[in-house]
Amino acid sequence: MKTLWSETDRNELVVRLARLNVESKPQWGKMNCAQMLAHLADGFRMTLGDLAPRSKGGPLSFAPIKKLVIYWLPFPKGAPTAPELITRPSEGIEKESEAVKELLTRIAQSAGRADWPEHPAFGKMSEQDWGVLGYRHMDHHLRQFGA
Repeated sequence: MKTLWSETDRNELVVRLARLNVESKPQWGKMNCAQMLAHLADGFRMTLGDLAPRSKGGPLSFAPIKKLVIYWLPFPKGAPTAPELITRPSEGIEKESEAVKELLTRIAQSAGRADWPEHPAFGKMSEQDWGVLGYRHMDHHLRQFGA
């Protein structure tokens, strides 16, 4: 399973990220490319604990369901997200893309930490959970824009 904890998997994401530009159009959803990159950056800030969306609670925090969604089920197109991850105005494709790369590096350097933040929908998550979810989330949005 691909994860942010693998340098090879992170490098693959960075190569795909470099394919995005102002002409990149979504195959689904309402965000433009710059907004999507801001969303990814803020999602990684959440992973690091720099941004703390309000908890939603609900069934996704129960272990069997959480594991199914994080590890196995395909990400649905147009799934709801925490408002805090879609409200910040984008600073443009180039700046957001650089932020995503820097945040990927920070996440990699955080391996082994003991105090991972809670996810607003999934609740308490392990380092392994955060790595797989982070990879799958970025992969989902890169595919959204054909990268």
